[in-house]
Parts: sequence; C-alpha cells; structure tokens
Amino acid sequence: MPITDSMLHASRVAAPPIPVSFWQGYTRPMSEGTQRRLAAIVSADVVGYSRLIGADEASTLAALRAHRSELIDPLIAENGGRIVKTMGDGLLLEFPSVVGAVNCSIAVQLGMVGRNEAVDEDRRLTFRIGANLGDIAIDGNDIHGDGVNVAARLQEACEPGGLALSGVAHESMGNLVDARFSDAGRQQFKNIAREVQVWTWSPEAAADPVRDEVPLALPDKPSIAVLPFDNMSGDPEQEFFSDGVTEDIITALSRFHLFFVIARNTSFTYKGSSVDVKQVSRELGVQYVLEGSVRKAGSRVRVTAQLVDAIADRHVWAERYDRELEDVFAIQDEITEHIAMAVAPELQAAEMERARRKTVPELGAWELVARAGWHIGKFSAEHSAEAQNLLSKALELDPENAGVLAALASSYTWDSFYGWQRPPPESIAMAAEMATKAVALDKQDEYAHTVLGVVLLISKRHDEAIRRLETAIRINPNSSPAIGWLGVTLVYSHEHDKASEVLQKAIRLSPRDPWVSFYFANIGLIEFMAERYDKALEWAEKAVHENPDLPSGYRFLASVHGRLGNLSEAHAAYQQVGRLVPDVTIETTLQRMPFAHHADAERLAEGLRKAGMPEK
Repeated sequence: MPITDSMLHASRVAAPPIPVSFWQGYTRPMSEGTQRRLAAIVSADVVGYSRLIGADEASTLAALRAHRSELIDPLIAENGGRIVKTMGDGLLLEFPSVVGAVNCSIAVQLGMVGRNEAVDEDRRLTFRIGANLGDIAIDGNDIHGDGVNVAARLQEACEPGGLALSGVAHESMGNLVDARFSDAGRQQFKNIAREVQVWTWSPEAAADPVRDEVPLALPDKPSIAVLPFDNMSGDPEQEFFSDGVTEDIITALSRFHLFFVIARNTSFTYKGSSVDVKQVSRELGVQYVLEGSVRKAGSRVRVTAQLVDAIADRHVWAERYDRELEDVFAIQDEITEHIAMAVAPELQAAEMERARRKTVPELGAWELVARAGWHIGKFSAEHSAEAQNLLSKALELDPENAGVLAALASSYTWDSFYGWQRPPPESIAMAAEMATKAVALDKQDEYAHTVLGVVLLISKRHDEAIRRLETAIRINPNSSPAIGWLGVTLVYSHEHDKASEVLQKAIRLSPRDPWVSFYFANIGLIEFMAERYDKALEWAEKAVHENPDLPSGYRFLASVHGRLGNLSEAHAAYQQVGRLVPDVTIETTLQRMPFAHHADAERLAEGLRKAGMPEK
C-alpha cells in the first residue's frame, strides 16, 4: 500500500514543552565536567551500509548527504532534537521528550519510503531506528550510559525501515503520538542486565483505512475551520452565548480575504460531537482548526481558544479570556475581536514558516506570497530582492490576483523606505501601479486598500492616505495592518494624540503582529516630538528588542540617544543602521520619511547628527 503525504503528516504531533525546572530535577553533578539527566535517545543506522559503500562509495555518500540535509536534519530540528554524534552510517540523537523523538523517527521512516520509490532496491538506503527514555551521562557534547546502550540495542533489533521503542518510552509517550505500535515482548540484549520490553512500528502499520482516505485538496491560501465552542457552564440556556461567539469569529475571519474560512452551517455540523482535528482537516480540506470553550460562573465568563495546525499536528496559538458578564453582547464582540485579531497573524506566521521550508518550484501563488512575507520581515537588501523575485513568480502564476498585486506593492513600499533595489521614486511609482490595480480588481480587499494607503503616505499625500486606510478599516474593522498604518500615518501628519490611541489599539488587538516593532517605534516617535526623550527611549529599545533587523528602529534609537547626549550609545545605534542600510545619510533618511511638518523632520535629524550620521 503506498505511503501518502497525509500519512506522513498524521504521524507528527507537537511535543509538549518541558520546563527548565524538570531538567534541574533530573540533572545532578557526577565527576567534574559530567552530569546526568533523563532524556529521550534515538540511535539510527543504515542497513547494509558496508555493502553499499563497497558497490558505489561516491553515490552512497552523496545519497546519504542528500537524505540528511533534505529530510533528516530538518526533522530533528523541527522536533527539538540535537545530533550528539555521527558514526559513519549511524546517528546518535537526543530529544527533550519521547514525543519529539518518536515523531521525528516515524517522519524520517515515512519520508524515506517516498525517497526510495525511484531507487533500485539494491541501492536503497534504509534505516533502522531504536528509541529509549533513560538516564544518560553528559560529558561535554557527548552522552553515555545505560539509556544510550539500550537505544543502540533496540536499533540493532529493529526491522529495516521501522522503529523499535522501549517499554518505558512507549508508556511515557501515552496517546500523544497517533501511531500504532505492536508488542514485541520482553527481550534480552547483549550487555544489558535486565530484559527490555520492546514495541515496534513499521510504515505498513501507518497504512490504516482512515489514512488511506483521500482528503479534500487544500485551498491555495490559509484555510481554517472554526468548530462550535463548547458550552462548559452546565446551563443549556448559555448555548446562545457559545454559539454566538463561534458565529462572530467565523464572520470576523471571513472578512480577511487572504483566508479560506469554512462557512457557519458546515462548522456547526460538528456541534456536540467529540471530533479529531485531523478528521476535520480531512473532511473539510483545511490546514487549521480553531476550537474553544465558554464557561459562565456567576457574573464572570471565561472563553478559551486554541489554533491547531491539523496537518502537522501541532498547536500554533492558545489564549484564555476572563471577563465580567455585564453586557453579554459587548463581551461577545470584545472576545471575538481579540480572537480574530490574534488568530490572523498566527495564521500568516505559520504559513510563512511552512512556505519557507518548501523549494520554490513546489510553491503555489499563495505560498510564494507567504514565503515573500517572511523575507520582507528580515529587512535587508538581499531579502528584499528575494521577496520581489518570489512575488514576481506569483504574479506570473496569477496575474489578476489582487492579493499578489498588493503584496508586491507592499514590498516596493518597504524598498522605498531604504532604497535597497532602486531609487525610492521608482519604487514608489511601481508600488502605486500595483496597489491601484489591486484595488481595481477587488474593491472589498482591505489589504489592497491598506497598501494603497501606505503608498499615498510615502508620497506625502497624507489626507488621501488617511481616507484610504479608513476605507480599509470600514471593510474589515479587525484588520490590524490597516489600523496600525492609520496610526503611523497620523504620526507623520502630526496628529499625535489620535495617532497614539490608534497605534495602541493595533498593538492591543494583535500583540504578536509581525509589524508590532514598527508600531513601537512610531509610538516612541510621538514621545520624541513631545520632547519626552526618556519615554521615547523606552519605546525605541522595545522596537529593536522585538525586531533586531528593523533599520528604522535603530535609526530612531540613534536619534533619541543623540538628543539625550548619550553619544557612544547613539553612535552604536547608528552603526547598526549602517549595517542594514549602507550609505545612509541624513538627507536620504529625511527624503524617505514622509513628515508633513518640517520641524518634526528637523528634530529627528538633529539627533542623528549627534549620533554621527553624515549630512549627505
């Protein structure tokens, strides 16, 4: 039976984090330089390695390197493991949890099935893997002890392409891994004093009828189903509240044109039933599932929500909200707003990371946009060029896609701030062309309106920018980019009181937003213009701490230190600006910052002069 991608994904569950205090309890000094601790150990080797090397050493080594770099090493990192050492054809790995160790091992073996399909049987690289939970001795970067020895013996006893797991590891794993293991009984291994209970897994065990079902194809953009929130109050009359929260979240997320959201009537078919999120994913063809609960007690209500990547079997985000139940509809609106605004950035961030792990030829239009978004957030000339290259490919795939056009326009606006790829006027003109076309293609796309608003801002058409951003907010009142950029536009328009209120709202609604550092810097700019330099410094430091790659954060930090007379700190911050934006000068900086009032620009410039930035 063929191994499918869905089977590979179904076998991977995120390992729960283990607190530092746990390891402190299991780590105790031995001799000098040696400690002991409890860990999950994985031992792996290649079946018939000597024969393969003897037949064709160069091809065998090349294939092994490819499997390591493209499959095995990324899976080790993804599951929180580390490579302790390599031994020719073997690997010794350490993981902080059994779940991570088993997930990684199964994903490797399933991945190798696909990679070996086109290879002659006598040239295939097949792994045996043993995993154990045990006490280990740490000596520098190496590990020793009975826990390691048992893992090695399990690997030797394992069937090719499979996984052998010790009884203690199997018990520790519980039901946190969706995989079927067979009881292989208690076995006696060489140089191991006690018998070891062994459990085994093979790729064939993963091919059960449920996983053989063909899931619905995923849409070409982030897809999500919001399951009906559970009413945990024990009061059937409170069903209206939990149902209302669910319906409002669906409506709020549906306003984001970047997302594919399952409609309310379909989502509510799962009401009252205990379902597996992977089942929901298969049946509805979605990547993400949002689930939660509502509990009312007296005058207070508690709402919990969690976002799950159902394909990768991992939690993306979770939050709990406690409120006084004074006005049920106001509370419902507030909680819905918070959840919708928190989920949207998490979806985008998860999609960026997922797209980043694929090779470019594998990517569709939306994934190219997501991957480009990751590069844009790195704030460098090289990343800017790569983002625009990816977005150009997306435009070739879908030239009439408003989202792609808006994303490309956004990349040009950031480029105009720093002059990485071309003179800023050229970038602004290209951004205007793309953003205008995006709005014309979809007048209800709030992101297209937002990007056009940014283009108008950097063109110093402040009033038009404000109106355009207000239009975006009317289309989607929960759009944090539109709200945040409205705040930024108000800062540069010298409407500081209103700007502060709007930026604080953007941060409150979306504290994990990828651009929150930019909002921090602009709140600091308000304090700076009011000559409250100590407060401005606090915001500037928050901005660079949140995103160490943000040039405008360091530029602002340099000017604040300059105004405070902290000349060494000011110069150090200016050096960071120069690292990110070569040949930066006060003249080019002020040309690219759309201040409506000359006095505001001059105040910033004076601080930069004291930091050592050249005039021209």
